[in-house]
Amino acid sequence: MLTVISPAKRLNETPIDAALSVPYFQTEAARLARIARKLTAADLSALMDISPALGALNQARFQAFGKSDTRFAAAFLFDGDTYAGLEARTLPPDALHWAGDHLRILSGLYGLLRPLDAVEPYRLEMGTRLQTAKGGTLYAYWGAKIARALNDLGAETASKVLVNCASGEYFSAVQRKTLRLPVVTPVFLEDDNGNARVISFWAKKARGAMARYICEGHITDPRDLRSFDMGGYRFESAKSGEDTLVFTRPYTPIAAAKAA
Repeated sequence: MLTVISPAKRLNETPIDAALSVPYFQTEAARLARIARKLTAADLSALMDISPALGALNQARFQAFGKSDTRFAAAFLFDGDTYAGLEARTLPPDALHWAGDHLRILSGLYGLLRPLDAVEPYRLEMGTRLQTAKGGTLYAYWGAKIARALNDLGAETASKVLVNCASGEYFSAVQRKTLRLPVVTPVFLEDDNGNARVISFWAKKARGAMARYICEGHITDPRDLRSFDMGGYRFESAKSGEDTLVFTRPYTPIAAAKAA
């Protein structure tokens, strides 16, 4: 069983002492960086709807891309809500080793990353409409490459299922007509007196926690995901289907305030 998660906008540029691997699509990432390098800070701000300060920061990052020896492990560099659930820095060694074969991070710049792939700080969201020779979006740029890489990994690891713990924006980069693995998607809901809904912050954190649960348990059968109960979630068989596993927990105003 394979699992995919999204990257994060927030980064933690603290190195770890580990042997790092080369990303699958390092050449393609360098090509994208060269395209982005031609954009001004204002261009990047408009393209990704970010502040002028973040536009300038990311212009500097693209200008420096490939010129520095400093690299960070992908699962440790990203520091958003999903990674608060994954807690990569506290993963036991056997779980991190297992993740190396079964957990992948979708990326606008790098396409697909292993947890210990060596990456440079960047921001380039998958939904960005960056013009390349392949079209006007990163979805066009990546085409079928990500799905093919997942197919190959599935064959290498004898995986029969892909667990989608990524956002819709990022999972849309996995070309479904090319992907040969069936997909199971966990959904996390906050139940307010029978009105169950997704709250983005908690859903992202729960997806990261699910990825951790899979890695720690070396889980290979999606049926075993039903026992996931981190953060107080419980599996809802009546709301679930073959492709979707629904988990709910009671909504609390305190939790909602933290997520706001």
